[in-house]
Amino acid sequence: METVSAKDLCIKGLLTALVAVATMSIAMPIPATSGYIHLGDSVIFIASVFFGWQYGLVAGAVGSMFADIFMGYSHWAPFTLIIKGLMGLIVGKIANYSGAKGNFFSIRNMLGPLLGGLWMVFGYLIGGTILKGSFLVALTSVPANLLQAIGGFILFIVIGTALNKGKIYKYISVK
Repeated sequence: METVSAKDLCIKGLLTALVAVATMSIAMPIPATSGYIHLGDSVIFIASVFFGWQYGLVAGAVGSMFADIFMGYSHWAPFTLIIKGLMGLIVGKIANYSGAKGNFFSIRNMLGPLLGGLWMVFGYLIGGTILKGSFLVALTSVPANLLQAIGGFILFIVIGTALNKGKIYKYISVK
């Protein structure tokens, strides 16, 4: 069994808190879907690309789940735990950030969040089908979830560009 360093544990905890805060800070409820649109996905993308899949998985799963619980969407929390955790895993497994080489805008770093966002849309379609008992009713959530994925991707590019230009790779040695 691999041991987890105090540094790794602290980084995972901070990223988890960042996901929860970003998710809760600007959240627009969508009554038709019993959910909300938020900015937390961009932080999951950042965590996964800059720190790796383990960090994206933990921060995405736990941070997003706690945001659901704290905001009164507990019925979504089990689905969110799985969907957002897998989203972080997918993004991190595809991405290949190596800041010293200046490749933030690599195909893989852009493809990861796009595919992760599509997974999120599909995952909530399945979760909504289970919760609502109807595929057609759950299908109405797809446009809002696509909007959330696109918004998260755009914000990921803005924040990621700033972090890359700020040479964050000098301070990250967790991969």
